[in-house]
Amino acid sequence: MALPVAIQLRYWGIGFAIFILLLWVLGDVLLPFIAGMAIAYFLDPTADRLEKWGFSRVLATITITAVVLLVALPLFIVLVRELIQQLGLLAEAAPNMLAGFREFLINTFPAILDEASALRSAIDAFIQNLQASSGTIANYVLSSAFGVLDAVLFLVIAPVVAFYMLLDWDRMIAAIDSWLPLDHRDTIRGLSRELDKTMAGFVRGQLTVCGILGIFYALALMLVGLQFGLIVGIIAGILTFIPYVGSVIGGALSIGLALFQFWGTPEWIAVVVVIFVVGQMVEGNFLTPKLVGGSVGLHPVWLLFALSAFGTLFGFTGMLVAVPVAAGIGVFTRFGLKQYLSGKLYQGLGDDKGNNA
Repeated sequence: MALPVAIQLRYWGIGFAIFILLLWVLGDVLLPFIAGMAIAYFLDPTADRLEKWGFSRVLATITITAVVLLVALPLFIVLVRELIQQLGLLAEAAPNMLAGFREFLINTFPAILDEASALRSAIDAFIQNLQASSGTIANYVLSSAFGVLDAVLFLVIAPVVAFYMLLDWDRMIAAIDSWLPLDHRDTIRGLSRELDKTMAGFVRGQLTVCGILGIFYALALMLVGLQFGLIVGIIAGILTFIPYVGSVIGGALSIGLALFQFWGTPEWIAVVVVIFVVGQMVEGNFLTPKLVGGSVGLHPVWLLFALSAFGTLFGFTGMLVAVPVAAGIGVFTRFGLKQYLSGKLYQGLGDDKGNNA
């Protein structure tokens, strides 16, 4: 006999509270393990495909690890070094860019930005503060980034965790499946499949789209000769994870930089605009339909809220778990709505209602 719904909700609520408490107390400790699990989840389909080709699970895991270490890791190190250099240059150049933008506004709108204008005073004060603190801002961003993405995390702990998780992934899933409560096993399996479909279709597909667009934007902007094109391209690619946000922010940044750098040659400004138009056309008509497909995704507003809330509460660790938690809440909400629509509370009492009338 199944437990009453109230008791089941109590148990699940206690489990969720323990999860939040552990995330709050042990966030920094859990970070490499969560990152390793995320990497293993992302690479599991590749390992499964290699197994279908005749590889053992051990050989498939070793092959994937070797490719990552020999190809992806050197590229990552070079990319980080270049990003650090460009970030420092951008911090130094930002005040001059803003000063040039200020002069453009003053010459274009002299009536609004006269010497006694409050808006002009505010712009001047902002530029002065930025000039005084540009180095501090760059150092803060870099120290914060390296505090979260510590070298030990990516070079030692997370890869080791990912290796063992990828090696034992199928056995781990089978063990968890054997622990499911017998009365609800089929329901939980169905919800798990829907959750995996959401994660696989959205997260894996969207991350691939982000990577392709990030590489395209970065290379195209660098070939055009746009200063800090690498940073802008990577930012646009990463933010593509949230639909429309990446194109808007990346486009605004690149066009703003192009206006400052190519003011006398408007054709190059047009080329920068075309790069983002082409990127959006390819993303909307080819990449997203092919890689993400028609799977049940996450609404951009809900995803943005989850990333903001979990990132604020639990830092970078919270951002890693925000997407699966948001996907899980979405799956459970749709399941609850389906139960409600098929239940008596929504449909009424049927024949009993007619008999009691």
